[in-house]
This record gives sequence, structure tokens and C-alpha cells, in this order.
Amino acid sequence: MPEPQDDLLRRHRAVLPDWLALYYSEPIEIVGGRGRRVTDSRGREYLDFFAGILTNAIGYDIAEISDAVRAQVDSGVLHTSTLYLIRKQVELAERIAELSGIPDAKVFFTNSGTEANEAALLLATQYRHSDQVLALRNSYHGRSFATMGITGNRGWSASSLSPVKVSYVHGGYRMRGPFASYSDAEYVAACVDDLREVLDVTTAGDVACMIAEPIQGVGGFNVPPDGLFGAMKEVLDERGILFVSDEVQTGWGRTGEHFWGIQAHGIVPDMMTFAKGLGNGLAIGGVVARGDVMDCLRANSISTFGGNPISTAGAKAALDYLLDKDLQANAAKLGSMLINGLRDVSAESPVVADVRGKGLMIGVELVGPDGRSPSPAAAGRLLEETKARGLLVGKGGLHNNVIRLAPPLTLTEAEAEEGLAILTESITVVDKENKA
Repeated sequence: MPEPQDDLLRRHRAVLPDWLALYYSEPIEIVGGRGRRVTDSRGREYLDFFAGILTNAIGYDIAEISDAVRAQVDSGVLHTSTLYLIRKQVELAERIAELSGIPDAKVFFTNSGTEANEAALLLATQYRHSDQVLALRNSYHGRSFATMGITGNRGWSASSLSPVKVSYVHGGYRMRGPFASYSDAEYVAACVDDLREVLDVTTAGDVACMIAEPIQGVGGFNVPPDGLFGAMKEVLDERGILFVSDEVQTGWGRTGEHFWGIQAHGIVPDMMTFAKGLGNGLAIGGVVARGDVMDCLRANSISTFGGNPISTAGAKAALDYLLDKDLQANAAKLGSMLINGLRDVSAESPVVADVRGKGLMIGVELVGPDGRSPSPAAAGRLLEETKARGLLVGKGGLHNNVIRLAPPLTLTEAEAEEGLAILTESITVVDKENKA
């Protein structure tokens, strides 16, 4: 018999940090999964539209991935370290370097997106001999010391201390801010003008890099106009500043229209960071960069567990599966279906101020009765209403008022329709409460 969830919750609160958040008024323990569905310890089944924060990108109990991991376990070798050759690490790096489009690309593996961004900052600052970094307002890049320092979201910056000097530019959260009413072209022009001014006013000029999420993840799945980062990179290139695309959430075809989120902007970055969906639940992240940038370090540096045989074997199988099944096309098709359906719902539900996203990366922003003020309470209620109907979703945004949808890329059309129906019912309930 499994332990009662209320006992497990009590034990959790006794030994884990207060700041380690749990979803739901009655948190759940997930004990099983298959396809796009998970089961909690009470035997309740849910359709999963958040995929372990975009990490279970292929889904649950995928034979090809499990078999690859099992074969590596059966070999008896779970770990060797990067002091030895690791065949799957090399094979995976070759594939990622090719897919990146970056010239003479090299890959360094880490255990997470946070570590990947930390490594990218190290490379950029060493390559440029500068401790200055540009980041976007409302960004999120991780929970380590340096990545918190470049996170432009107060709710996720636990410390104001930082090893780098950061200047923040506009371009992330389009719905709110001084450029909210602008057309796409006006918005891009204003953000580029802001970038030039920030470089001239708040930096010494010799900036190491700019790092940006093509679509802000934790910040609420905010989608800038296509071409924004292409226009920004023209300014960066004039001054020799590196551009780092944080693809931790946007990579591996999730946006549907492109394999990497940055491709919507018509550029090839100097570096890309990745994690989450590559491992389908296994701990893996990394940096793919220009060879001269990757090789700029002049001191020893390794990652004990980065690129380990288990993670790279599973990730290689996950990537092969994703490409063989053309899951990017599936994300494009079903993402459009969900976005259009949710926009139809929002037209009748004033609590929904915005439905945005690309592919299977969709944000639903909720507001109060005035139609403008962010409503974290409405988002919290929607989270509970969808759970009660058997659907798991995520939550985020600068004001914690955005529902985030990111199901596994193997989602079926029937499951998309099922999820949309649950969301429609739940939004209707929350909308009525919002008007009361």
C-alpha cells in the first residue's frame, strides 16, 4: 500500500525548503505514466499538458528510450566521467552540432539548463575578456549564482548579487510595457533603439554577450515578433558582441515551425544552450557553440556527470525518435488547433486577456474583472479546475497569472481535443467567478 499523500506532504514540508513550491491545494504524487497520461498515488489518471515543465517531450513509457537506457544499465557501466571516451556522448554531440547550423560547432554537456547557461556565460566572458552581459527583461535563465544574475524576473531572482554586470533590454513581454500598442515593425524598431541606447549608456561598450530566450518560458510563454533578434544581432555584430540563444524550452521542434526557436528570427547564434526535452526526463543539458568560442578556455574544466553514458544513451534515443516521427510537424499541427480553439474560448471569456504561443508552447494570460489587471488568483483557480477534470497544466508569468501549456510532442489529435474541452469548461467556470 502506498503511503497516504497527506503523510508524504507532511514529511516533504518537514525536510525540504519552504521555497520549493508545490502545485495544487492538495499536491499529488505521480507514480505511473504511459503515453501522455500519468497516474497519481490514489489511482487518478490525468492527461499531462505540462510534461514535467516541458521535459518529458516524448511522453511516458516510450519503449525505444527505455530500451536504450536499459541496455546501458545492463552493460554495468553507469558512469565513467569525461576523462574517458563515451561513444554515445560523441554520437549525440555529432548530431546536435549538425542540427545547430553553427559553423565548426562543438558541444559541451551538462546536467541541466542552469548549468548550460552558466557554461555559456563562462565561455562568453572569457572569449570577450569582459564581465558585461545583456539580458531581456522578464527573462529566466536558471537558479545558479550567475544565471540568477541575468534573470530579469524579480520573482525568480533570490539574490541581487552577481558575478557579471548585467544590463536589461526590452523585447520579452510584449503584452505589457511601453511598446505594447506598437505594430510588429514598430515594436522591433523600438527594441533595437533601446538596445543601442543601453549599450551606449549603461555599458562600457565591450559587452561579452547578449542572452535571450526566443520565447520566454517561466516569464509566461511570451512571443516576440519574428525577426526581432535578427535585428538585434545586427547591432551586436557591429560591436563584436556574442549572441546566445537559450533554447532550454524552445528547442527540439517544440515551436512547430522550426527546430530551434531562434530560427524564427533568421539568424544563427554564436551559442545555443539546451536541456529539458532532449533527455525526456533524464538529467542532461549543454552548450553548442562556435569552435573558437568553445575552445577559448585556458584552464582545466570538466563536468563529472555531464554527458554520462546513461543520459546520453537515453537522449540519443529520444532525439532519434523525435526526428524519425517528425514530432516537429505534429507540434505545428496540434499547436495551431489548440491556439485557435483557445482564442475562440477567449472571445467569450473576458478573464482571458491573451492566448499566445507557437506549436505546443502556449500561454493563456488571465486578468481581473477590469480586463487588464493580472489575476494570479484566476490562474490558481484554473489550475485547480483543470486538475479536477483530469488535466495537468503549468503556471507562470511575471505576475504568476499565465497558464502554460506544453504537452509531450507525441500528443494525438484526440488528446488535443480532450484537453481543449477540459480547458474550455474550466475557463468558463473561472470566468463566471471572475465576474461575480
